[in-house]
Amino acid sequence: MNVLGATSMVVLLSTVSAVGAQEWTLPRTSWGDPDVSGVFTNKDEYGTPFERPDEFAGKTLADFGPAEMAALDHERQRRARDTAASIGGSADEDTGAGPPHWYEHLEAMNSQPWFVTEPADGKIPASTPEAQQRQAAQRAGFAKRGRPDSYADMSLNDRCVTHGLPGSMVPGIYGSSYDITQAPGMVAIRYEMIHETRLIPLDGSPHASPELRFHMGDARGHFEGDTLVVETTNFPSRGAYRNASASLKIVERFTPVDASHLRWEVRLEDPTTWVAPWTFAMPLTRDSTQAVFEYACHEGNLGLANILKAARAADRAEGRH
Repeated sequence: MNVLGATSMVVLLSTVSAVGAQEWTLPRTSWGDPDVSGVFTNKDEYGTPFERPDEFAGKTLADFGPAEMAALDHERQRRARDTAASIGGSADEDTGAGPPHWYEHLEAMNSQPWFVTEPADGKIPASTPEAQQRQAAQRAGFAKRGRPDSYADMSLNDRCVTHGLPGSMVPGIYGSSYDITQAPGMVAIRYEMIHETRLIPLDGSPHASPELRFHMGDARGHFEGDTLVVETTNFPSRGAYRNASASLKIVERFTPVDASHLRWEVRLEDPTTWVAPWTFAMPLTRDSTQAVFEYACHEGNLGLANILKAARAADRAEGRH
């Protein structure tokens, strides 16, 4: 993507101009809802720092125009290429993660300098004392990941169970494709990573009982103008995003910007985890060439079994049984 392309991506994070709004009209479904369906990707956003880097202290998102973003992208691409050979292992020890050209992120052209839009300083709010205790317990629990006693010592991600929400839609080195399908009273979002699907009722029904917990939460949606708004609750304690609690509430806003882009905005609220709510945002690009592929994480995959075998071998080598 050239400088003009980078300019168009920066513009996605602001209001569409009056001229652009006149040139494009959002289509509607046969039953009258705004049409936000299609295959989307945010692979070009991989490598964007989640929070504002300290080197940009005092700056805002508005301070980064096309020239500034072009320079950032050049440096980020260089870093991605330099580290590509060690993905899944090291340059000297191939662990089966594949050659660098398999990965989608090496030429990513980011549209923004960082993701967090609220608070204005671009930083995730401080953790509460309760959250700090949870984080310490989690770190202690994950200390066994290098030599797990059982699969239960591994994360849900390691076990190919889930990336959770919004983790399943945060771009990675591959698998950053999403299929949004609409039907009367329902929206479904299918994720390439671990191949989960969220069903989002639009019928005004209440959330499920708090006794019911889901890895991707319990979603309810509605349209505000042309924006699809999705509120998700009922997360389990284990697997909640960034070690949040079961009180986590996530509100997503999918706003059409033009014929090729949605703006995806995510607001997280959990007073037991953060001292204030916070928001991050990025564009989703409509691209029919980025179809959601099969994610056969456990089909013929001996990774988890071999991790446990290696751990037991290390135990025996040290005289532990």
